[in-house]
Amino acid sequence: MQHFNHIFFAGAETPYETARYVVFGVPYDGTCSFLPGTRRGPQEIRRYTWNFEDYLPEYDLDFWTLPVCDLGDIEPDSLPETVVSQVEEIVTEIAADGKIPVLLGGEHSVSVGAVRALKPEAVVVCDAHLDLRDEFGGTPYNHACATRRFYDDGVRDITIIGARSGTREEFSFARDHLTLYTAEDVRKQGITAILEEVTKRLEGKKVYLSIDADAIDCCLTPGLGTPEPFGLTPLDIRAVVKSVGPLAIGFDYMEVCPIDHGQAATVAGKLIMEFLAVHATSHNITNSLE
Repeated sequence: MQHFNHIFFAGAETPYETARYVVFGVPYDGTCSFLPGTRRGPQEIRRYTWNFEDYLPEYDLDFWTLPVCDLGDIEPDSLPETVVSQVEEIVTEIAADGKIPVLLGGEHSVSVGAVRALKPEAVVVCDAHLDLRDEFGGTPYNHACATRRFYDDGVRDITIIGARSGTREEFSFARDHLTLYTAEDVRKQGITAILEEVTKRLEGKKVYLSIDADAIDCCLTPGLGTPEPFGLTPLDIRAVVKSVGPLAIGFDYMEVCPIDHGQAATVAGKLIMEFLAVHATSHNITNSLE
């Protein structure tokens, strides 16, 4: 393992050896294209988790009983392709040890390393942006290229939920090659109906779930590096996590930029707890530390 700094997610007290879920942060925003600061996202997400009650009534469990280890943050290199390789190496080790990786971002480009390591059969992305550019800012590992890298790395079953920003070419590519539900589609069809379609199609597949914080309307969670209005709600993303989470072999929450009053980090922290609870409950691995 590489060197980690230790700032812990509340309740993630299980030693690595016996944990089933391994959290780590990637404080990197080297290809920032608008507002800098997502490198501070992992710390802020963790900080706000200390505000939450440990008991999760919907699942009738205490969060501390979940077998979760927080390794802390990696020390990312400067070049995005190198950071992707760092993440790939770490996630490969975590998966080889039979554990589920949970990444805190940081910019969305780092998700590429996790997908390369896990080689899922499908990826579900919640994002305001399509991120389907072949390159941006002189690199194919810009955060605006993340979903295109998933596709080029061989994942052909990609679902995007919440998109409302991209070039004409990106939207054409998404409609031709991916499964796309725009934010407007969610408003018209409802998130429940969309998720029924998605989970039916993904049943039995190994899925990677990636949440970009800007999928949520920037008027609700302003702490975003690339804010977009007219987006999803935190409850929409919660529904995605609860429906797709049980299928996931890896999960990340990216692009929290703590320039607000904690709204984006608070939502992120709670949704990460939600993922851990729903995944553990659905796989009968809750209360393992009691």
